[in-house]
Amino acid sequence: MGITGQALKQMIQCNRVRSIGFLSGQFSRVDNFSSSCQWRTRKKVSQCSTVDTERYSSLVRAVLSSKTSSQTPESIEDEDCQLYGPVIRSRPPSLERRVPKNLHPLLNQAKGQSEYVPGPLARITLQKDSNKPSMPSVTKILQKTMPPEQAFYLERWKRRMIAELGEDGFKEYSLNVFKQGKLFHSAIEETFTQETPSKEELECPEVVAGYIDSVSHVLNDITGVRAIESAVHHSTLQYLGIVDCVAHYRGSLCVIDWKTSEKPKPFLHNTYDNPLQVTAYIGALNGDDNYSYQVENGLIVVAYKDGSPAHAHFLNSEQIMPFWEKWLLRLEEYAEK
Repeated sequence: MGITGQALKQMIQCNRVRSIGFLSGQFSRVDNFSSSCQWRTRKKVSQCSTVDTERYSSLVRAVLSSKTSSQTPESIEDEDCQLYGPVIRSRPPSLERRVPKNLHPLLNQAKGQSEYVPGPLARITLQKDSNKPSMPSVTKILQKTMPPEQAFYLERWKRRMIAELGEDGFKEYSLNVFKQGKLFHSAIEETFTQETPSKEELECPEVVAGYIDSVSHVLNDITGVRAIESAVHHSTLQYLGIVDCVAHYRGSLCVIDWKTSEKPKPFLHNTYDNPLQVTAYIGALNGDDNYSYQVENGLIVVAYKDGSPAHAHFLNSEQIMPFWEKWLLRLEEYAEK
């Protein structure tokens, strides 16, 4: 086979370079040099060569062979809907602050803050007048205007309890909770009505003994009780309720609301609508002519059955005002339904 002119030319150039006799390594690069005459250079070690190929291969096989979940967002939503009912979708909250149409004052200018005068406790009972339309209670208004998110969690809790206890078991559980609440309130009432209150003389059912122990440190800070289980009604805003207690807590006159709970509620937001309830009672008492004084503060006491110290959430006059505006909004919402 004949050699082409181009190949012959390259061979001559190679021979000339070799005949010059340069020491190896003096040149790091030769320009315009044919690929057939390249200098031998040390190959760079690739980082991939240090990988444990067997371990990497086994890892890949493990990942590829593992089963993936067949659940999808749609299937999860369907399953949740079957367990807890349909999802209540609420509108996104408006960034604009809502203000009541009728910003009725919380305090009654016709009343003053009278000094405590020892005397019989107020225990006004609810009186229904058949000739007048019945006024809604604070509890009913709050239930009818419950936010969708809060209603969802309440309904989900109820479904879980029914799934655990059954329909009859849940009814019995709810009845027992109601009875314990009544007994607890009666025991608190007895501590304030007996002439010489003391733990030794106080007799209460065993089922609520833990609740009484729980609130014992709060009871030591309560003086000057003015009303117990007494009805209040707001003649202008047309609603009513029954306050658990009106007394001084650490020197401040308060509407006090006693609550029982199976779970700790160390923060005010854990009490849900309880601040609105206490605030509504304060407004009703201030607007009720049956009471010669008015109240600016509230106290929510959460007692626990195991006797652990109760959480006392005190609301001063400044903290009460935002809840009063929210209560007025709930009143307007109730009237529109």
